[in-house]
Amino acid sequence: MRLLRLAERLLFKGVSIVAQILLVAAAMAAFYQVIARFILQSPADWSEVLTRALLIWTVLLGISLAFRRGAMISVELLHNRLQGRMQRALEHLIAVTCLAFLAFIAWIGGHMTYRVRFQNVPSLDISISWIYLAIPVGCSLAAIAVLTRWLLGADEPDLVRNDAQG
Repeated sequence: MRLLRLAERLLFKGVSIVAQILLVAAAMAAFYQVIARFILQSPADWSEVLTRALLIWTVLLGISLAFRRGAMISVELLHNRLQGRMQRALEHLIAVTCLAFLAFIAWIGGHMTYRVRFQNVPSLDISISWIYLAIPVGCSLAAIAVLTRWLLGADEPDLVRNDAQG
């Protein structure tokens, strides 16, 4: 369990860093678009598409970080009314439901990514599959987050304490 906790912490610290870098890059591309359009009077066609692509990746990586924190399907009223085994059974049901949903979305996203592999984004001159790849990657990371949270326990104090410290 200690090795799993360490691997999970390192993986999602890396995901967090990548998501933050992508968000900063998206903000810079959007800022450049505003400067180019309104100050230079020469809009860049690539910056809007790049901003959108970076935001898609940021959101889908961010979803995995939210799932890691336990921001899954929440049934607080029912959870608070149940106790002991029934409460834990509800947590299992929520985790299984989330895992099934994320696996399905990752599978569909993988098929979509494969289908569009020969289509290019004209203004960036890259395959659009690089953008679609965010779906299976983000959902797979979110599924890993749900699974490790489930295995380590939802109330694992080490996860919250270490996140707060950075």
